[in-house]
Amino acid sequence: MSQLKTRPRRTVDDYLKLPEGTRAELIEGEILMTPSPKSLHQIVAFNLAACLRSFVMERGLGRVLVAPMDVHLPSGDVVQPDVLFVAAANAGIIQDWIRGVPDLLVETISPEGVERDRLVKRDLYARNGVKEYWLVDPEARTVEVLGLNASGRYESAGYFEERDTVASPLLAGLALPVLKLFQ
Repeated sequence: MSQLKTRPRRTVDDYLKLPEGTRAELIEGEILMTPSPKSLHQIVAFNLAACLRSFVMERGLGRVLVAPMDVHLPSGDVVQPDVLFVAAANAGIIQDWIRGVPDLLVETISPEGVERDRLVKRDLYARNGVKEYWLVDPEARTVEVLGLNASGRYESAGYFEERDTVASPLLAGLALPVLKLFQ
């Protein structure tokens, strides 16, 4: 009888041995490499981070950080979301990297990462208790906001198109014109 061969699960130690600057994430025991983002991806992520940072800083709500920034989740996975928000009450997780659960994670969807962002990371972030998850789609020019419900699953908190203004249950009072992200 032949034996099924499986790859050994990778650990955080394996991940930390990668050369500095390697674009990768550790998800469910696999190191997943990612090409550097294209210009539209960077423009959108930067615009979003700048808008969120301004809103958060004016109100003393916490910190907004951008990739590359390792987020070491309680599950043992390590991700690099494009933008993240850590509330002031949760600031202790900001260390050498983020060690714990950010309050908001944002992924800017790229054509090669659709399944990872829409399915794999959505489920991973929900399991780890990330309160809010945004999916920004530069091609469709949309923002989808997902909020964690009482049963630990994401439900839609809004789907915003180019003519709309993003609202966030987590960041009360935020009114972010979607069009501003794509300028």
